[in-house]
Amino acid sequence: MQYCNTILDTIGNTPLVKINKITKDIPALVLAKIETFNPGNSIKDRMALKMIEDAETSGKLKPGGTIVEGTSGNTGMGLAIAAVIKGYKCIFTTTDKQSKEKVDALKAFGADVIVCPTDVEPEDPRSYYSVSSRLEKEIHNAWKPNQYDNLSNSVAHYEQTGPEIWEQTEGKITHLVVGVGTGGTISGTAKYLKEKNPNIQILGIDTYGSVFKKYKETGIFDKNEIYPYITEGIGEDFLPQNVDFTLIDHFEKVTDKEAAVMTRRIPREEGIFAGNSAGSAMAGLVQMADKFKKGDVVVVIFHDHGTRYLGKMFNDDWMRDRGFISPEPKKQAIDLIENHRHLPLVTANEDQIISDAFELMQRYNISQVPVKNAKGEFTGSLVDGNLFAQLVKNRHLMHEPVKTIMQESFPVVKSTDAIDFVSSQFSNQTQAVLMMDMGGNWHIITKVDVINAIG
Repeated sequence: MQYCNTILDTIGNTPLVKINKITKDIPALVLAKIETFNPGNSIKDRMALKMIEDAETSGKLKPGGTIVEGTSGNTGMGLAIAAVIKGYKCIFTTTDKQSKEKVDALKAFGADVIVCPTDVEPEDPRSYYSVSSRLEKEIHNAWKPNQYDNLSNSVAHYEQTGPEIWEQTEGKITHLVVGVGTGGTISGTAKYLKEKNPNIQILGIDTYGSVFKKYKETGIFDKNEIYPYITEGIGEDFLPQNVDFTLIDHFEKVTDKEAAVMTRRIPREEGIFAGNSAGSAMAGLVQMADKFKKGDVVVVIFHDHGTRYLGKMFNDDWMRDRGFISPEPKKQAIDLIENHRHLPLVTANEDQIISDAFELMQRYNISQVPVKNAKGEFTGSLVDGNLFAQLVKNRHLMHEPVKTIMQESFPVVKSTDAIDFVSSQFSNQTQAVLMMDMGGNWHIITKVDVINAIG
């Protein structure tokens, strides 16, 4: 029989998958390391387990203890999974820019989650760094992994991710592309790969609002570089000890929009449901296309799963609100008949007796009806309000032809006319408009149709 003793035994050995469509103009072979195959659906499972095991060995994490950590979600997931198996309690602090899916996922494993403001300094007592540090001190038998400065983070990737990539590419890897957050993935993997071949280029992906790129290039920690950004999982406003700048050859910055748009392209063009940091990494890789030549083997890390971003990058309204995709096209007249497109237009004839037309309106429960002549041309209209007023004055009209009391014919609009134009055709006297679809069928558009479309 083949089985794992616990879910923790499934961490690692994730596949490399060739990227085809997005990189069709890049001469190199581009391979994605799909870390969503880990049990927590992210690369953070590797370092989470390593940090716990090292803390157990050192005595920092004792039986029955509480793990307290500041996390954007993925590290917390890895810690939570390991905690379930090993019998620890978890309390996580995160920022209000993180997706709701990430928070809900942590809670699914029994963790407590405290959401803190994003737009504060790390040393601010409200920041998710500070809150987690305070809780570690206040809670008995608590341990804070501190993924940013805990070098077990980098060691996990030196021991696992680096060797896997080297073996999977048979040592032919020439470039590694990684989104940089805590720095553990890029630094640990780079250390192993450069020990094997110092010519391998390590390319870090940074985001605007983060300090990494300028610090690498100038050695200056510039607070003016820091401002709030949307991209999740990469970039920082401080320098984690796990970021070894000596191992990173170049940083490429990617905008929030570029990252979000690429995040959506990956599943649609490659069939891989990856998250926002993978979108950043791929966008950065495409921006650096001139760095790659034929024969190169480029490995890019796909850090986590797209399900963590269903309410954000994969939500059209969220993307439109931030100007990342074009606004929804304005509705046209053809869109207003969606609820009754399949129904034939009910009409009355101008020579028809009014009582018959009235019965027709009752049968179909309609309050207005177009009127045609013998040639099939629209010559007028009947509206229940006017019909009622006329009949109250003269009951004998019931036996007269429709043309004696019909009002003007309803205005005609084109199927492509904008909803604003259609709306402008209505008045106290005009209760509906007519429209012909592309198949030559006539339809009526009422005020109710417009209201439903706006709502």
